[in-house]
Amino acid sequence: MFSRRHPYLFFFLIFSSIVAVVIVGMSVLLVFGFKRTPFEFGEKVGIIELNGMIVDSKDVIQYLKRFREDDSIKAIVIRVDSPGGGVGPSQEIFREIRKTIPFKKVVTSMGAVAASGGYYIAAGTDGIVANPGTITGSIGVIIGFTNFQELLDKIGLVPVVFKSGKYKDTGSPVRKMTEAERKILQNFVDTIHKQFVMAVVEGRKMDQDKVESLADGRIFSGEEAQTFGLVDRLGNLEDAIEWAGQMGGIKGKISTVYAKKKKISLMKYILDSSVKEFSKQITNPYLYSGYLYSPGS
Repeated sequence: MFSRRHPYLFFFLIFSSIVAVVIVGMSVLLVFGFKRTPFEFGEKVGIIELNGMIVDSKDVIQYLKRFREDDSIKAIVIRVDSPGGGVGPSQEIFREIRKTIPFKKVVTSMGAVAASGGYYIAAGTDGIVANPGTITGSIGVIIGFTNFQELLDKIGLVPVVFKSGKYKDTGSPVRKMTEAERKILQNFVDTIHKQFVMAVVEGRKMDQDKVESLADGRIFSGEEAQTFGLVDRLGNLEDAIEWAGQMGGIKGKISTVYAKKKKISLMKYILDSSVKEFSKQITNPYLYSGYLYSPGS
């Protein structure tokens, strides 16, 4: 027999076959980059998680496009657990949601908090489900900086600035702000705030006057938000998935597919964490603006 005549070669072939099977199996698992039941077939609800500060829109937009183009995905749930963040990223995600809803139903499930930019994004979807105690709303804009002028005066440091126009260093942390600069920044805030209001009016199909009466930066519980029309239903993530599946025409059991999360090192996670981003916004000496719920800032 071959195994007796060539025992080492036989062992090598058997070992190679086992390794090949393991590699193929792991490759299949990696290809199906989903959190839950990757081998489920049929009609599904795609779930995109939006956690922490909104500082980048790229991944969420990519997931929306992928689910939009996948015929097996009949509806999408965006799980929002965020106090908001940058104006630009929030607006970009909102726009991609509005581009998606003519093709797929999109529902928001709110976690512990969906405020400011988090609510901005939620407002663009077909429906919003919140927990009774979800921190909701904070429809507003914040802009600010830390001024170090008095500290510099005490330690004897004198900043030297060359600029091409008198407003080029508006919001400088090393000098007193002029009244003209205050008016410019307030006008900027008012403009961005109006954009927020109109996004809610468009997405929620609400009267503009009513939205403006609620858009003073205050927060609501999910239960309060429902009474004002900012939220459609009270419930958890599973309730949102069931509703999205029904809206997408799925009958019977609803399968779910989670958008794949990129693997990052522990050090990168710490460096990119929401805590760091939040601290940076508060301590940054330069001007920042955002759709952000940040009590105490």
